Amino acid sequence: MSFTLFTLINLAVALGLMAQLWIISVIRKDASVVDPFWGAGFAVLAVVSALLVDVPDARVWLLMGMVVIWGCRLSFYLTLRNRGKGEDRRYVAMREKQGDRFWWYSLFSVFFLQGAIMWFVSLPIQAGMFFATGLPLGLLDGVGLLVWLIGLLFESVGDYQMAQFKSDPENRGKVMDRGLWSLTRHPNYFGDFMVWWGLYLVACAAGAWWTLLSPALMSFLLIKVSGVALLEKDIEQRRPGYRDYIRSTNAFFPGPPRSVHDDHSSSDASPPV
Repeated sequence: MSFTLFTLINLAVALGLMAQLWIISVIRKDASVVDPFWGAGFAVLAVVSALLVDVPDARVWLLMGMVVIWGCRLSFYLTLRNRGKGEDRRYVAMREKQGDRFWWYSLFSVFFLQGAIMWFVSLPIQAGMFFATGLPLGLLDGVGLLVWLIGLLFESVGDYQMAQFKSDPENRGKVMDRGLWSLTRHPNYFGDFMVWWGLYLVACAAGAWWTLLSPALMSFLLIKVSGVALLEKDIEQRRPGYRDYIRSTNAFFPGPPRSVHDDHSSSDASPPV
């Protein structure tokens, strides 16, 4: 089997799963069903890729295990977090704008788009498995696993701390600025960032260094598009204390909290990323 056919099979799987999920969203009138599937979708592609490899070696199983653990944890968390909350406001706004044509518009702009991104971002995993050389795991694999583990812990602990914070009614409307959230305003997104660069390093050990654009795209999305930038677009209007939080806490990469001054000059300063 050629690598082209290998990747096309995975693309067909990703789009096929998204098509089925889209049908469910039309029946339920809730496009939010796509969000909890994000992590699980990567896990499915990792398992399919491992099954397509003729003779899986230790690196194949390592990559599959890393993706499945990360993806299942994320999907489980998002399912619990979104349960009973109805359709996400992003899709509500899109539904209102598109009107009666939203049902088919969402197939391409939400479901197939996410399926295509999922496939492209997962190319290091696909290539790392396909081109596995059968050589024993080495130092680069260990570094990649360590980076992945740091990311998984950052994401998992950050999500847990936020869930605990939101579970206290006294925190309604307040800004979470404790634990990992005092080091970065988005420990979950930073964790994702580390996870995918860790996976890329393991793929590099199999010679798949040329898949660099995949983790680069994920990083761009996390920082500039669907992650930090989208979440903070209007959050200051919804949480008045968020402006001080921005001034005291790094947006993405962790760092020690900064002191907040009340003078006008400091309030206009742009926080580092």
